[in-house]
Amino acid sequence: MTSENTLDDEDTFKILIATDIHLGYLEKDAVRGNDTFNTFDEILKCAKQNQVDFILLGGDLFHENKPSRRCLHSCISLLRKYCMGDTPILFDVLSDQAVNFSNSKFPWVNYQDENLNISIPVSFADGLCALDLLSSAGLVNHFGRSQSVERIEISPVLLQKGSTKLALYGIGSIPDERLYRMFVNNQVTMLRPKEDQDQWFNVFTIHQNRSKHGATNYIPEQFLDDFLDLVVWGHEHECLINPSRNEQRLFYVTQPGSSVATSLSPGEAVKKHIGLLRVKGRKMNLQKIPLHTVRQFFIQDLVLSEHPDLFNPDMPKVNQRVEAFCQEKVEAMIEEAERDRLGNPLTPEKPLIRLRVDYSGGFEAFNATRFSQKFVEQVANPKDVVHFIRQKEYKAKVKGEEDVDFGQLLSHSSTEGLRVEDLVKEYFQTAEKTVQLSLLTEQGMGKAVQEYVDKEEKDAIEELIRYQLEKTQRHLQQRGVLTEEEIDQEIRRFRESKKNTAEEDEEVQVALNRAKAHRIERGDAPEDLDLSDEPDVSMDSDEDSAPPPPTRGRGRGGRGRGQTTARRGRGAAEPKPAGQARSQKVNPTQGRSIMDAFQAPPKRPSRGAVAAKSYTDEITIDDDDSDDVSFVKPASRLTPASRPTQRASSSSSSSSRRGSQSQSQSYRGVTFDDDDDEV
Repeated sequence: MTSENTLDDEDTFKILIATDIHLGYLEKDAVRGNDTFNTFDEILKCAKQNQVDFILLGGDLFHENKPSRRCLHSCISLLRKYCMGDTPILFDVLSDQAVNFSNSKFPWVNYQDENLNISIPVSFADGLCALDLLSSAGLVNHFGRSQSVERIEISPVLLQKGSTKLALYGIGSIPDERLYRMFVNNQVTMLRPKEDQDQWFNVFTIHQNRSKHGATNYIPEQFLDDFLDLVVWGHEHECLINPSRNEQRLFYVTQPGSSVATSLSPGEAVKKHIGLLRVKGRKMNLQKIPLHTVRQFFIQDLVLSEHPDLFNPDMPKVNQRVEAFCQEKVEAMIEEAERDRLGNPLTPEKPLIRLRVDYSGGFEAFNATRFSQKFVEQVANPKDVVHFIRQKEYKAKVKGEEDVDFGQLLSHSSTEGLRVEDLVKEYFQTAEKTVQLSLLTEQGMGKAVQEYVDKEEKDAIEELIRYQLEKTQRHLQQRGVLTEEEIDQEIRRFRESKKNTAEEDEEVQVALNRAKAHRIERGDAPEDLDLSDEPDVSMDSDEDSAPPPPTRGRGRGGRGRGQTTARRGRGAAEPKPAGQARSQKVNPTQGRSIMDAFQAPPKRPSRGAVAAKSYTDEITIDDDDSDDVSFVKPASRLTPASRPTQRASSSSSSSSRRGSQSQSQSYRGVTFDDDDDEV
């Protein structure tokens, strides 16, 4: 690919890619309030200047689930300014739009609406959120929402421009732990066209954790189907837009990152970009474009113990010395920001500055607020310029992703008995020693969780813990142990003696019977909720808290990272979702010492094989930061023996109702050859 002009022909898709716009972030801040709107304006202007076919946004258009009126007004104004006009649309939609946009009152792409004049369609994959207002107004095309939390079928939007065919897949944001379990149980299916499968370039947009935050609180790339060509990964804010090749699944992943820094962390300090993707046939070219309206962000780490020649804790007035040294560091970063901003009039004047000070080793922290106020006229974050931390105590390495055989994990099907208790057992096998069970067994806990999920037995886990605690107390009293060390050893022996025995099964059954008795006594009964108009997934925010376990996966799933669940109109009599109302009762020994925990408990009121990839592919990355130097990223050829085994596709009767969108669930692999000549 020698030049951009050779690509911009009647057979080439031009797509602007961006994720995590976070409109409205800190909109009330006097200095940073307009940052998100200015950058969104730059993104849309870039799309218009490059005459793209459409804009693909990968999640989090708004920062809040319920954006303010000012935020909505600004967003609508910008979309109308840049995306409406008389410019003709040069590609066609081949798929059944009633399937692609089934959740919309107007199930067709906006540029085909006779009442609208769209010049740049904006496509967006996410869950139920404020974005539906924009979709109803015809400003965006909202796809990727799932109507079920028990099984997901991803039906692609099929596009064609000239001889190039593009299949666009998307999935709205779902709590990571739930989606992880659904992938493991083969409950996620990606449909494919029946005809000419090898002729389609397949793009998948996903908005989930990519980095590992826990045993199941992320989505491994290996879970995705290997017929994909490019994955656009949203939710992660670090800009890693240069496509990286997954050598196991043989597709590329691009992570555009956010267009605004929503936290003062190192990942946010990476220069922000958007991508201009060109697709022609089975080849692609990705040009990364720097954003000039993004506020500068500089961050440094300072470890005081690494400067013994300057100060030590025993020096007189050491705090004053440390504060003066920190001031020099901050002033140096401000000067660097000023030099970097020269020649970029669109860049905001005041930068974001963060100095992280490690004061472990006997040092004391000075007044951070008073220190930060010295720079109130020079920085955009005068309240938190300096941040004190202590040296991290690194935990023992958890069994890493590289040690997990995802192929074997995905080889199980839901009909082969992979249940919640299997996932519980696997979690504790890979978890750190500090979170291992010491009183309960993995099998018992797994069965209790299974009842909690499948039958909505809200008291199953609590009753199991209480019953096991009472039984362990009686055992310790009979043994006559007194010291904490003896108690710990005896508990371990007692627990190990029950593993995989009939006694263990009996204990679980007793606890479940207790839970059922309590439910009947209260008059509660599991409900079957209709999800036809009430999906429980919505926009994802950036909080790191993990969602609570889902309850049955039928509209009662827990909320994670700012997600909301639609409520039904049952008034005050509606029971609270499991995992919320009883969150304070799960651990009866919380806040008590081990000796106190085994005293007599207070009395409580009684409650009763893959085909070889056969086509050639080329990826070219254009970097505007380096004078548009293009280069070809070599792709290694994998032998058939080294390719992972693709899980079998589950058959689906729903494909028969998709009209003109003739799709199937057969899979084929893809191989990127490195001996292909440039076009």
